[in-house]
Amino acid sequence: MLTHVWIIPLIPALSFVLILAFGKKLPHKGSEIGIASVAICFVLALTVGIGWINRVNHPPEAANPAALEHVADGTGADVSVTEEGHVTKSVEATEAGAKGEATTTEEHESVTPPVERSVTWFETGPLKVEAGTLIDGLSALMLVVVTLISLLVHVFSTDYVGGDRRETHYFAFLSLFTAAMLFYVISSNTLQMLVGWELVGLCSFALIGHWWEEQDNSDAALKAFLTNRVGDIGLLIGVSILFFFAGHSFNTLRINTLANAANLSQDPHHAHFLLLVASLCLMTAVMSKSGQFILHTWLPDAMAGPTPVSALIHAATMVVAGVFLIARLYGVFFNGFSIGTANINVMAVIGAVTVVFGALLAFVQSDIKKVLAYSTISQLGYMVMALGVGAWTAGIFHLFTHAIFKACLFLGSGSLAHHIHSFDMKKDMGGLRKKMPKTFWTFVIGTAALIGLFPFAGFWSKDEILAGSSGLGGQGGYKLMVVMGLIGALCTAGYMTRAIWYVFYGESRGASATHDMHENGPRITVPLIILAAGACVVGLFNLPHTGIFSHLPESWTLRFEHYVQPTGAYFPSADIFFRTPKFTLWIAIASTVIALVVIFLTYQWYWNDKGPHGITERNRFARAGYRVLENKYYLDWLYTDVIVGFVKGPLARATNWVNQNVIDGVVNQVGKSARVAGGFVYNRIDQGVVDTVVKGSGMAAEGSGSVLRKTQNGKVQWYAAYLFLGATILAAIFVVIAS
Repeated sequence: MLTHVWIIPLIPALSFVLILAFGKKLPHKGSEIGIASVAICFVLALTVGIGWINRVNHPPEAANPAALEHVADGTGADVSVTEEGHVTKSVEATEAGAKGEATTTEEHESVTPPVERSVTWFETGPLKVEAGTLIDGLSALMLVVVTLISLLVHVFSTDYVGGDRRETHYFAFLSLFTAAMLFYVISSNTLQMLVGWELVGLCSFALIGHWWEEQDNSDAALKAFLTNRVGDIGLLIGVSILFFFAGHSFNTLRINTLANAANLSQDPHHAHFLLLVASLCLMTAVMSKSGQFILHTWLPDAMAGPTPVSALIHAATMVVAGVFLIARLYGVFFNGFSIGTANINVMAVIGAVTVVFGALLAFVQSDIKKVLAYSTISQLGYMVMALGVGAWTAGIFHLFTHAIFKACLFLGSGSLAHHIHSFDMKKDMGGLRKKMPKTFWTFVIGTAALIGLFPFAGFWSKDEILAGSSGLGGQGGYKLMVVMGLIGALCTAGYMTRAIWYVFYGESRGASATHDMHENGPRITVPLIILAAGACVVGLFNLPHTGIFSHLPESWTLRFEHYVQPTGAYFPSADIFFRTPKFTLWIAIASTVIALVVIFLTYQWYWNDKGPHGITERNRFARAGYRVLENKYYLDWLYTDVIVGFVKGPLARATNWVNQNVIDGVVNQVGKSARVAGGFVYNRIDQGVVDTVVKGSGMAAEGSGSVLRKTQNGKVQWYAAYLFLGATILAAIFVVIAS
């Protein structure tokens, strides 16, 4: 299956066509086709995952990527590949207590090359472009995550959008959305990734604007589409730079070729500049697609779409495409931003700022889906920050755990709103703990995982990110990122505890008080239970092998890292040895204590009503801060009123004035001049000169003709005289010429 993985995205693509063709004639409007196709894909994805695990456990012989031979890894070590396919790193170190006597140690790590297959896509002149698949631990993981979440979303949707006016089209685009993301994650070259990237954006536009009759939904879809177009310009420029950087041939579109060129450049100064520029361009694409500050504004508005779509977008498809781009082209970013030797870089800063600024906005939201949307922005910031500090495994592990518990939370919000058709937790919810117990407990478990409480999934992945920020990078590590990560953990505990209070405790309010609120059916609750169970256990997939866990068997620890983290020349050689950071007890305790303290304070505020209520009315600084958050840092105002308003207002008026008075004036003056010139030419030249000459020649011809007509009298002697006269004149001419 590793060599035929192209079948997996093909199946939901065919499902899209079949649903559109026959869906309306089927009993369930095509949802049965969509569910069957994604279920098959999930089984095939598991087969790919098992096949990859077996490949890692039994790496192919002669796995000897020559590009890795004797490459400096940035730490002063010498990296080489043995004939058996093992990476050897020789490090000279001075043992504690020894008197300057250096010793050499060796670390061995088996190299498992990816499975890559390709065919000719098209040819242009002597060059040809290939299309193919690239399967390694990262793509195998994404196949499983995308198909699992998509399958649960499909099942959930059969109840949630059952009877919808465009149910068939909904399931058709859900299938195409899944196919686009699956195609994207197995692509072997950047041109294919561009196709998958754009197709994901197109499908999200269609699904966000599913109920397009309502203006807010159409506006949200357009906002998402246009904001992503801004980042896509950076993606196109970045990919173009890499194309020329890596050799200016179509083979350099291959991801592995680009990564090898980035890792093994023979001209470090020239290469670093190009890689830096390419990385900055690619980061704009990541910022727009993965909702990083300041291009995150489209993501909360995307909640206008159906809730299952929100779950799919925020958990497994659209927004993680940017994170996947960094992870797949990590050699470019790692070398471009000098991640292994720096203490701060653009990627880490963007991620850290997004962690905090996204979390703060969640505090002032009344719509539960928007609370979760800003939470997603913050958690995506954690992933980008992790990749920015060199903690590749931690960032991707958090992508994996976040997909599980965030899908649980989004589908939980859909379960809450299924009867009342409202997501306003302040006005239309409250007291639902006993009325909807399954939704309540699954939501609480998802919240505990999101906050990072032990032993739920988020605890393990978030702790790895913080530990990586502390221990990786240059001397001293990325300490600022540790602080930002802890602040983000504090905020997460606060806004999620606030949400649980408004939704499940207190008195029923608004629509929930007037409707018959009861637990939903199994098509909604079973996916919630599956995801909640996953949020409890998936964090154990990458238990550390240090500290208090060092007594565990090696086969129980670091399994996620062992099977998912790439090895080989296409991954940064220095980062091959960036193993999962050691379990740092103080970070784990600090993050947990902070979360528990904030939960307690929030409890005191809402449950016991002991918080400093009315502080925004009494304190002008608190009021100003709340106003900034309420207006979302005025970024929408900046984009809509200032930038777009300027373009549509003063700039449009100025452009119109220039068009009317300058461009049209020039055109009109040219027309007037042409008309005057035409009149002069007609009156003076055409009529006065040309016509006179023509008429004169006609009159001369007429006069000479009338004279010559008189010579035609029919008398032979006259004709002989004319002939003699002509001959005489001709002879005279010849005599003159001859003399």
